[in-house]
Amino acid sequence: MHPTPRFREPLAPHFTMLKMIADYMENGFLDNIVDMFKHDRSLYPLIGDLLGDERSRVRIGAVALVETLKKEDLEHVASAIPSIAERLKDPNATIRGDAAYLLGIIGHRDALPFLKEMLNDDHELVKESVNEAIEEIENGDDKTD
Repeated sequence: MHPTPRFREPLAPHFTMLKMIADYMENGFLDNIVDMFKHDRSLYPLIGDLLGDERSRVRIGAVALVETLKKEDLEHVASAIPSIAERLKDPNATIRGDAAYLLGIIGHRDALPFLKEMLNDDHELVKESVNEAIEEIENGDDKTD
């Protein structure tokens, strides 16, 4: 007999929070969002969703968010790696490249397996971003394990 599968929380609260954060991001409220993430570590997995948003201001804001959190909340920023790594498989090459770039910014070795899977991406700029991210992680001062 198989155990009953456990389901995640309903998507509605997740979607509502994601929409609010993305809308704040689009309107330039980065400082507010940084504070939210620092006080609620459960928000970190939303970074990958923000990176996949159709609005360029939201995607740019997601990059700024990770850059800021790396400085201000280094201990927890690596928890965003799985959600960002999911974007490495996005059909949009720009989003794949941005995901690789963010993983390089985070600089944590846990991102290496995801990045190495993308070394043969069809898009040259994605491959370049992946190679730079791998180099950043392998040669960076922050050799976090």
